[in-house]
Amino acid sequence: MNIRPIKTEEDYTAAIDRIEELWGAKKDTMEGDELDLLVTLVESYELKHYPIAPPDPIDAIKFRMEQMGMTNADMVKYLGSQSRVSEILNRKRKLTLGMIKTLYKELKIPADILLA
Repeated sequence: MNIRPIKTEEDYTAAIDRIEELWGAKKDTMEGDELDLLVTLVESYELKHYPIAPPDPIDAIKFRMEQMGMTNADMVKYLGSQSRVSEILNRKRKLTLGMIKTLYKELKIPADILLA
C-alpha cells in the first residue's frame, strides 16, 4: 500500500482509478483499508477543490415541494395567502423569520439554507 496526499489532478485521477479497482474490497483487509484511506483523501481533495455551494432558499423550497408532491396551493398554510406564495416563489418577496421557522419545522428545510 503506497498512500500519499493528493496534491494534483493527476494524483486525484490516479486515486479515483485505484478506488475503482478496490471497490468491493472486504472490510478489515489490506485492500479494504487502502480503499477507506483513498476515499477519505479523495473526499478531502474534492471539498477543497470542488466545493458545492449551498442551494438558493427558493430552489430548496421548490425542491422540497417536488419531493413531497406539493403544489403552490399546499404552501399557503406555510407562507400565507396564495398571492404571497406566488411572490415568494417568484422571488418578488423575501422570506420572513416566521416563514423560515415554519418551513424548518414543518418541511424540514435546513434553516441555514433558508437564511442564505
